[in-house]
Amino acid sequence: MDALPFADVFGLTAALVNIESESFNEQEIVGLLESELRSCGHLTVDRVGDNLIARTMLGRARRLILGGHTDTVPVNENLPARIEGSRLFGCGSTDMKGGVAIMLELARTVTDPAVDVTYVFYAREEVAALHNGLREIEAERPELLEGDVALLGEPTLGALEAGCQGTLRVKVTMAGARAHTARPWMGRNAIHRLGEVLAILAAYEARRPVVEGCEYREALQAVDVGGGVAGNVVPDEAYVLINHRFAPDRTSAEAEAHVREVIAPALADDDTVELTDLSPSARPGLGDPMIAALVERNQLEVRAKLGWTDVAFFAERGVPASNFGPGDPTIAHTQGEYLERGNLLDTFRAVEDLLVNGA
Repeated sequence: MDALPFADVFGLTAALVNIESESFNEQEIVGLLESELRSCGHLTVDRVGDNLIARTMLGRARRLILGGHTDTVPVNENLPARIEGSRLFGCGSTDMKGGVAIMLELARTVTDPAVDVTYVFYAREEVAALHNGLREIEAERPELLEGDVALLGEPTLGALEAGCQGTLRVKVTMAGARAHTARPWMGRNAIHRLGEVLAILAAYEARRPVVEGCEYREALQAVDVGGGVAGNVVPDEAYVLINHRFAPDRTSAEAEAHVREVIAPALADDDTVELTDLSPSARPGLGDPMIAALVERNQLEVRAKLGWTDVAFFAERGVPASNFGPGDPTIAHTQGEYLERGNLLDTFRAVEDLLVNGA
């Protein structure tokens, strides 16, 4: 593809969907985006690996960051894109090439915004956090990510999903002693000992705290179990992997301590609890004037973000951040994901209004 279409953000989204960009295979789409952005005389454009950062440098009092990832999950017999009535079907149409199309069209057309704008098109969001393009930018050019408030174009169906819950995983390893299964009283069955941990998790009553008017719903779930030596051996080790989703009124350390406290009654001195993965939560940040203006002028529904997104990356660095983008998040990553034209255009107009008129 030599160029991307203008003036029709729906058609632009279809063109972007047709560029296959599974994680680690984003060179083609990044090359086209870079060409388009560098043709805009009102923007300063930097490339860090497969990440693009385009900025206005107008000396405005405040700077808004608009962020979106260019990668998708693997194609699942859902390319090329197809349009049926008002719906655009195809891999990444919901998550999140509609959001990327909005960013690109605004970058090309809003040449004199009321606030300075940083457009961050970043790579590898759909894989492990250590590969995330935001972290690559931060390591090499952290000044490119400076701003006062951030909006990520993750699919929210045009609602504002404020902040996000944090997520952590702990691996609980139960100790035992091997013995022949014909004489189990001579051993200690580690798999049987998992039962008490699982019973605690099954009975767990999760909190539903309200933070800045948004109700979050925590969760504590067993997501993997393992153990065993042979069909005639009492196992001396077994493990369970636990995932905890925690609201932004708790720090990461407090959330980890809570998990350890909950499962403590089932543990013995020779058992271990290891933190294997942690992504922090993000507070809603609804008090920021730009977020408040976006919500009020467009009468947006505001709700808590229950899943984790990269708003936490910005919030952890002191930048209030929320999720606002087209597409239904409940169908993201599915074979039949699609994007509604009306939802895309409404989201585009809302962000355009914020850029043109500020807070």
